[in-house]
Amino acid sequence: MTTGTVRTKMNMLSRFMLLSSVACAVSGALASEPFPSTYQVPASPPVLIQGATVLTGTGERLEGADVLIANGRIQAIGKGLAAPSDARVVDAKGKWVTPGLIDIHSHLGVYASPAVKGLDDGNEATAPVTSNVWAEHSVWPQDPGFEAALEGGVTTMQILPGSANLIGGRSVVVKNVQGVTYQAMKFPGAVYGLKMACGENPKRVYGEKHQAPSTRMGNVAGYRQAFADAQDYQQQWDKYNRELTEFNKKKAERADGAAKKSKDKDAAAEKELMPPSPPKRDLKLETLAEVMKGNIRVHMHCYRSDEMATMLDVADEFGFKIVAFHHAVEAYKIADRLADKGVCAAMWADWWGFKMEAYDGVQENLAIVDFPERSCAIVHSDSGDGIQRLNQEAAKAMAHGQRAGLTVAPERAIRWLTANPARSLGLQDQIGTLEAGKGADVVIWNGNPFSVYALAEQVFIDGALKFDRAHPPAKPRSDFLLGRHIAEAPL
Repeated sequence: MTTGTVRTKMNMLSRFMLLSSVACAVSGALASEPFPSTYQVPASPPVLIQGATVLTGTGERLEGADVLIANGRIQAIGKGLAAPSDARVVDAKGKWVTPGLIDIHSHLGVYASPAVKGLDDGNEATAPVTSNVWAEHSVWPQDPGFEAALEGGVTTMQILPGSANLIGGRSVVVKNVQGVTYQAMKFPGAVYGLKMACGENPKRVYGEKHQAPSTRMGNVAGYRQAFADAQDYQQQWDKYNRELTEFNKKKAERADGAAKKSKDKDAAAEKELMPPSPPKRDLKLETLAEVMKGNIRVHMHCYRSDEMATMLDVADEFGFKIVAFHHAVEAYKIADRLADKGVCAAMWADWWGFKMEAYDGVQENLAIVDFPERSCAIVHSDSGDGIQRLNQEAAKAMAHGQRAGLTVAPERAIRWLTANPARSLGLQDQIGTLEAGKGADVVIWNGNPFSVYALAEQVFIDGALKFDRAHPPAKPRSDFLLGRHIAEAPL
């Protein structure tokens, strides 16, 4: 064998190894998360909360009940529970206990406070489709809004890109804990979401730039083309993977001496096998391909019922599922269809009329969407102020429903803030209800959480006390809140 032949074979081997590593990197893009969570459940003593009114989030209301927390998880719920010797015992008689609240539509960290241009990182409004961007890369952990939300009982949030684009990018689910990096807040194992938007925002943003989309029909064409491109991209990778499998098979056969050579040993039979070349990696199409595989959950900003219906058809066309329509001020018009399709609607209690597509909102929206069997009504904030009072937003919706003859009991309404958002995030087996074995995200309220006088007194995340109203921290999480407690103290 000549030196040139050896060099050629070595070059081919190097090329094969390089191409194989590229293929593995792409095929394992989600399996080996590139920006992994570094959050760890903190060590904390057991806690026994005694004698409270407990809303479990499962539809139950327990009077005079105890909740036992240990090792970051709910251990038991019932009456007369025994406290471990090292447990901290909380007398909760006259108080109410709920799961930690979950806001599935937050822009904390990406539109951080103070509201200055330097912290305006929620919309990559440079193209209608930016599925290549990830909200987590804009999250600023020092946003003082996180601490304010914690004081309102919020323990988990989905941070979304804004709604300027048809497809705005990936969302991230975070625990409301203090961290220097967003990775320290990132909910371990939570599935990514994809933010999409229909209606006025995308057509306004890009129509004003004299480019598509400038109409609602342009919006729909844009979604369909993006997913059609992603289908083609996935087909290219499928073809490459088939060819790579065949290449590896033939290579193994030759190595084992199984490949047969022709009697005359013609040059074609002796020709070295060449590995296939992988397609160029495209981060935008990669995300959309993962949506169609069911690995990324679609959350869609959408106000009008007719547009929601259209987007359900688009999702069926390309084989993906919309898990929740956000804002959804006209969801009441298609409440039965949403329930039948297993689609949640995340809504405000009473925001309406601030633009044309919000004009047909009704204050009974939440109660009507909640009414059908298998429904999934959610209260969301989309606001650094509203996230501090999600419980009172839900209370307003309860009152509006009551006036319309739709009575919603507290043990059901709490699901709008806990179990249902957990379901939309795919985290219903970990959080959202107070059940043995689930993460101990727990809020102790000074009374009925749906009262205008309600305050979260203690907030636990994975069993660790993260907020205690009776003993506020000497130093806030964010420098922008320095001196606040002194300023608010009574004279």
